[in-house]
Amino acid sequence: MTQHCSNSPPRALPPLAQHPVAFSSQDMAYNITRGSAYAQKQTSHETINVIMSKTLKSSEEADFPDGGLRAWLIVCGVYIYDFLPRFGFVNAWGVFQSYYETNVLQDSSPSQIAWIGSVQYSLVFFPGQISGRFFDLGYFRIPFFIGSVILVVATFLVAHCTKYWHFLLCQGFAIGISCGICFGPTLGIVGHWFKKKRGFALGLTAVGSSIGGTVFPIAARLLIDRVGFPWTMRIMAFMIMTTLGVSNLTLARRLPPQNVPGGIFNLKMFKMPAFSIYCVANFVAFLGIYTVLTYVDVGAIKIGISPDFSFYLVSMANAGSGVGRLITGLLVDRVGPVNVIMPMTLATSIMTFAWPYALTKESLIVVAIIYGYTSSAYVSAFHMPLYEMGQIEDVGRRVGTVMTFAALGALAGPPISGAINRATGGFNAVSYYAGSTTLLAIVLMLVTRHLVIRRLSGKF
Repeated sequence: MTQHCSNSPPRALPPLAQHPVAFSSQDMAYNITRGSAYAQKQTSHETINVIMSKTLKSSEEADFPDGGLRAWLIVCGVYIYDFLPRFGFVNAWGVFQSYYETNVLQDSSPSQIAWIGSVQYSLVFFPGQISGRFFDLGYFRIPFFIGSVILVVATFLVAHCTKYWHFLLCQGFAIGISCGICFGPTLGIVGHWFKKKRGFALGLTAVGSSIGGTVFPIAARLLIDRVGFPWTMRIMAFMIMTTLGVSNLTLARRLPPQNVPGGIFNLKMFKMPAFSIYCVANFVAFLGIYTVLTYVDVGAIKIGISPDFSFYLVSMANAGSGVGRLITGLLVDRVGPVNVIMPMTLATSIMTFAWPYALTKESLIVVAIIYGYTSSAYVSAFHMPLYEMGQIEDVGRRVGTVMTFAALGALAGPPISGAINRATGGFNAVSYYAGSTTLLAIVLMLVTRHLVIRRLSGKF
């Protein structure tokens, strides 16, 4: 039998048609049922995946408190820091520019004096690259405390300055660096506690700098007349010490640190065209956006406005900025930061062009308030698009990178404006320069927006 099987050729299988009983109706019903069950199983798996994806997304959003006592204490701590130590102090530079030109630094040109303010302002942003990276790695309290101590000491030292290089070192470098050590992480820390209400929370914190920028110039000018410049700076130092004490006690990280690859300078981020163009947009914007705030006081005095009134223009601009920052925060959560920044910055550019032609108190008041209101959108929200350009664990480094570009613009902008003023003898050409840079920044932001959302309308 074995031999027969091995020698005989294999038998061909008959066609299915000759064996109709090969698949009985019961077999077919079983197969159909089994196929249906398989299809249902596949559909079930797909449904489960969709549900899990939505659940994970909801869970991710639910991880952010978006409110509660601890989260609002974070907002309070950043608000108080912004009120005086950071931009409350820095935004009042226009008062110092005017005072130094007419008193202690009369032998220095306006452009030279402007370097003190521009160095101070740029250094608020420069350390963000390093402090932001340290923040991502989990280091916040110690750097923030060190920056606080340096800021208080430097403010006390400004009271004893008598020469140009004294002011440049203490008010320009020391105050600028100390503010920069603290500033970058405070932007990232709000993002740890808020997601859906992030724009509103950041808008509230930004209002602090406007209120400080409104109160500080008036207080500084009145104190200088009553107790002199040295004691004015000492009083301000004690105020800064108090406010920084509150911020050091209330501010804290929430998310666990993660070492996202790339080091301090993650050059791979520049492979994203939208991010690269946005960095350039911030550099260009800071070349001109603070020109009016820096020179509105000095410009008013040169056209015959009393110095006793002109310094109020800086406070008026900052008061308008406070309202604008709050409204910006409310709108950002609904329509996106860039969609708010672009039209507001366009209005800022228009006010910059109009500024030299405001030759009366009334017209200067209007320009200062509208300029402050519109420029607030950019200043308070320029970092918000960065939350959407990568992981939240890496936000400190992204913010720091953009702040480095902003710092370069802030460093060069006011001295360029001062040099143009000195060369032309007026502020008309200065306004053309500053207004044009802000217009170019708007165009670059429009390009960034298109690269991100790829359509004409959409939230970004």
